[in-house]
Amino acid sequence: MTENILKRLFITSACLLLAIIAIAYTSLPHLLKEPLVELNRRLSSLTENTVTVGTHRVHYLEGGSGEPVLLLHGIFSEKDHWVDFARLLTPHYRVIVPDLPGYGESSRLDSESYDYDAQTERLKNLLDTLGIRRAHLAGNSMGGTIAALFAMRYPERVATVSFIGAPHGIRTAEPSEMDKQIALGKAPLIAHDEAEFEQMLSLLFVNRPFIPHPILHAAQEEAISNARSNARLWQEQLKDRFLLHQRIAELRSPTFAVWGSGDLIFHVSGAEVLRSQLKAAEVRVLPGAGHLPMMEAPRETASMYANFLKAAQH
Repeated sequence: MTENILKRLFITSACLLLAIIAIAYTSLPHLLKEPLVELNRRLSSLTENTVTVGTHRVHYLEGGSGEPVLLLHGIFSEKDHWVDFARLLTPHYRVIVPDLPGYGESSRLDSESYDYDAQTERLKNLLDTLGIRRAHLAGNSMGGTIAALFAMRYPERVATVSFIGAPHGIRTAEPSEMDKQIALGKAPLIAHDEAEFEQMLSLLFVNRPFIPHPILHAAQEEAISNARSNARLWQEQLKDRFLLHQRIAELRSPTFAVWGSGDLIFHVSGAEVLRSQLKAAEVRVLPGAGHLPMMEAPRETASMYANFLKAAQH
């Protein structure tokens, strides 16, 4: 009798706990966002750290050991977009994933510029602060362009450069959906409300990955609250819209690129520019993927990247 009562109490308590979690998941998402983020980081053996770089406080994830690999996010993105991708790398490399200055949890200062020249130099200062003499650099969109520009400026400090998703700044043979919107005077990666945030996600992904509601809700709130400040950073990038196209032939580091065939931000015809300008580069087109392949297909893209790194070491 006592045993049956205890079983019923346990079942009732478990059901009550699940009900509370379910309610919090949808109604109080801020309570679950951080635990979910931390769990995912732990699954990739990543922990969060902070460091002062010049006038900025920089948050970054780090895990694993071996040769350093830096993963650099795109505009209005942040470090946790790389966590699933990093899971295949931390067993073999020292993986460092910063929130670039001006983004994520790192400082954004009204008095500072976040154009490519400034961000390239800040990346050098970050490596200096972390005591990294030479590293593999991989980036998505803006992050890929920063990686390439850094390799051109400081070639002795770069082992390889990789574009995980299209880099910003390549003039494509065919205009992308985002190009068409820019031509109409729009800024499609800046969201002022929920509808614009949803439209932005539709541009970024072909097959939208599962993002837990508390994390997606927090991302939406942050994008909307930062809309005015984001507009300044958008204009700083727009002035250098085809900077990489003008300089890509200068890149001498061993290079790998994967470009989503369905990328609506930068049309896939840009992959041919990389092939023509970087004869020795390994350039892949990923069928059915959009602008953020490290989120849409993290295992597949990380496997490609790991194979490239392994080959580059021989």
